[in-house]
Amino acid sequence: MNRHRDRHRNERSRRSRRSRPVEEGDGASRPWWSDLPEPPEGAEWLEELSDREVGRELSRRERDEARAARRARRRRPRGLSPEERAYLEARRKANARMGFLFHLIPYAATCLFLLLVAGFRAFLAVAVFWGIGVVFHWFIVQAPELRRRWVEEEVNKKLTTSVSNERRVLQTEHNRSVEELTASIAHEIRNPITAAKSLVQQMGEDPSARENIEYAKVALEELDRVERSVSHLLRFAREEDVRMSDMTLSDVIEAALDTFQDRIGALGVRIDKELDSEGAMRGDPEKMRRVIINLFGNALDALEQAGTRDPRVSIQAGENLAGSEVWVRIRDNGPGMERERIDKIFKPFFTSKANGTGLGLAITKKLVDAHGGTIEAASEPGRGAEFLITFPKAGGQEAGVSA
Repeated sequence: MNRHRDRHRNERSRRSRRSRPVEEGDGASRPWWSDLPEPPEGAEWLEELSDREVGRELSRRERDEARAARRARRRRPRGLSPEERAYLEARRKANARMGFLFHLIPYAATCLFLLLVAGFRAFLAVAVFWGIGVVFHWFIVQAPELRRRWVEEEVNKKLTTSVSNERRVLQTEHNRSVEELTASIAHEIRNPITAAKSLVQQMGEDPSARENIEYAKVALEELDRVERSVSHLLRFAREEDVRMSDMTLSDVIEAALDTFQDRIGALGVRIDKELDSEGAMRGDPEKMRRVIINLFGNALDALEQAGTRDPRVSIQAGENLAGSEVWVRIRDNGPGMERERIDKIFKPFFTSKANGTGLGLAITKKLVDAHGGTIEAASEPGRGAEFLITFPKAGGQEAGVSA
């Protein structure tokens, strides 16, 4: 009885020590468990534990948390090198084959023992029923390899078919382009030669006729047209020798406009220039001048042929926000173009001009491509046409051109 009374007194004394607040300046040291958070509701049993038991409980929880963390790290996938993956795959295959051998050897030994001791019927029964398991085991071992082989064969078959179809489509498109180009060349050269031949024949029928001088003049014009078409064709087919150097688009635009000063004055065209920056870049100034001349000349031709009132051509230039590209926009208020014509204007020998060769825009696009740039066209009937060319400031093919 006294022993129970003493134990109860000790428990109450320990609880009072735990619950007694420690005053500031109190010389008594704070117990180590006083910094622990308050136990949750329903955990009153913790108050009944002794200091030793509390320490053991906390140590057990720390060990459990460390063990769970180690398990999580082991389960977490990590990147394997190709050598590690190959080693693991080879090890898996070796283990699977060893397992099959451990199955096959007892099977063969048992069947042989039954054949020698118990007779053919016992051997046959065991060999058939156990053999089914051996066959399934072999299939399980070989199934991943068979699956991989069949998948590769099917993928190769699909890729071969796809590549063959793509090659056939590209070959068809190439042949069609060659046929269209050949027909265009024949048309551009044959028509003027036929006209000149007819005029020369008429001159030969009556050498003293007055009209021979006019016939000879027209024949020379037709032959000049043939020569111009051939020279443009050679220029289009020739690989452009782009010589990169530091240049500015503003200087190129000014040089191109100087070429058309007389024609601009004769047609009364108003030129609106908006150059937000000098357009510093790496490029071939002469090739860039030809690009601007071709586009600006096409705008003047469209305005002249349509007889546009108050003709205007706007030239804008600037840089993108990142400062990595420069651009030039040339816009006119001429008759414009249909969507079908816009899709064809960069093809060789496509032209709507009476005396055009159809190679100006094709050569322009080739020069733009040689600088690593892009050219876009936009137009609507009756609302003019717009061309936008964009170039990288560093130069598109600087590494591959001659200095």
